[in-house]
Amino acid sequence: MNILMTGGTGFIGQSLCPDLLSDGHSVTVYSRYPNKVKSIFGDQLEQINSLRNLREDDHFDAIFNFAGAPIFAHRWSDERKQVLLDSRLKTTRQLLDYMARAKAKPNVLLSGSAIGFYGDQGDALLDEFSVGRDDFGHRLCAAWEHEAEAAKELGVRVCFLRTGLVIGKHGGFLEQMIQPFKWGLGGRIGSGSQWMSWIHMDDYVAMCQTLLNNNTLEGIFNLTAPNPVTNRDFTHALATQLKRPALLPMPELALKLMLGERAELLLGSQRVIPKRLQEAGFDFKYPTLDAALADVL
Repeated sequence: MNILMTGGTGFIGQSLCPDLLSDGHSVTVYSRYPNKVKSIFGDQLEQINSLRNLREDDHFDAIFNFAGAPIFAHRWSDERKQVLLDSRLKTTRQLLDYMARAKAKPNVLLSGSAIGFYGDQGDALLDEFSVGRDDFGHRLCAAWEHEAEAAKELGVRVCFLRTGLVIGKHGGFLEQMIQPFKWGLGGRIGSGSQWMSWIHMDDYVAMCQTLLNNNTLEGIFNLTAPNPVTNRDFTHALATQLKRPALLPMPELALKLMLGERAELLLGSQRVIPKRLQEAGFDFKYPTLDAALADVL
């Protein structure tokens, strides 16, 4: 297939692109930073720096849309929230504009989203049919999905990728989480009772490949492992793998003072299962957290 990807230089894209290339696909990455694409991938793939320059004769069999400003990088001022929203919606709109002009439409749009769609829901078990609880994370994901849904009107199969916490090497949330543990300063966050829905990068990439290749699958998919854990259990598993203590919890109040509204990303609870991919017969390489952490660490 000929594949277009936005956000290809991100944590997920850096694993997914090589996997697609190894399967014989041609990949084109859209990025405003061509030197970064070159430094990561060399000459293995094509790159473009403007979606507006795509012509009606340009054809892609599939589009992965992961573009978006990092959600945890800065405090959530009103201005920053708008940046997070615009970076996702504007890129999606440009893709839709291209698809509307294209003589040959893509077969599928695999559009990024996150389990943040569900909001903080405590111990409730959440699948793809669960309703979200209103907060900024929910509104951000809902708006992004709503924008991408317009591709259906063009006859394009659309898959929404509600992504959990991706465990991989050299990046992602785990890289930031590990450092305090290495110094012996790790511990649970808040009460530790909040659920963390995670996924090993290898399984995430395999899920993307499944959705890319199976034309019967469309709509919403939770890209998480089948066994979410509480923050307390995640902390214990991580400390065990690193052979470090986990004795210094981060109080909820201190976290809110440091991070403001962003603290909901760490204190919120989403107990998510990948029901639809399980029903489709997806086989997890890393269904349990201990095995996933052992591989990565």
